[in-house]
Amino acid sequence: MLVILSGVSGAGKDTIKKELIKRMDNVISLPSYTSRKPRNGEQEGVQYHFITKEEFEQRIKNDEFYEYDLHHENYYGTSRKLMNEKIASGKIIVKDIEVNGTENLIKLLKNETKLVTIFLRVEKEELRRRLIARGDNLTNEEIELRLNRLDYEESKIKLYDYMIKNDNFEKTVNLIMAIIENEKNISN
Repeated sequence: MLVILSGVSGAGKDTIKKELIKRMDNVISLPSYTSRKPRNGEQEGVQYHFITKEEFEQRIKNDEFYEYDLHHENYYGTSRKLMNEKIASGKIIVKDIEVNGTENLIKLLKNETKLVTIFLRVEKEELRRRLIARGDNLTNEEIELRLNRLDYEESKIKLYDYMIKNDNFEKTVNLIMAIIENEKNISN
């Protein structure tokens, strides 16, 4: 089963994914490839596989991604090889991905694997507060770029099986755990 978490930058996707992996057996992450530089504390192969733009573009030419997108001037993509290996392992994969990537994965995988899509909503002012507090040293322009993407991402909510307002971390994690358990039971 592939569980996709989406939402605008700062919605809490990565934090929630980490917590699900900690609390649930048989749940793993599938790091995307990215051409952006690692943030403080990020490790190669844990949050992302960090490669150069040139390497990313070569992998695009080699058709190595299920999906990819240029997002905030950096590439992000899902490796075909890694995804297939993780799905074959029988684990529950939790992947955080933006809306265009979700749309592509739904088209490509809906008949091959169990997909559960969850959109995390955050109010604009809360999002601004999170982006400033995150410690990424974002410029005002970068913060505005992410805030301006909010309307576009929310316009894609109909793609998702579930929409959760992420205004309470514990409640959100418990809701997603319940969704995963219910979807797992439906599959069995």
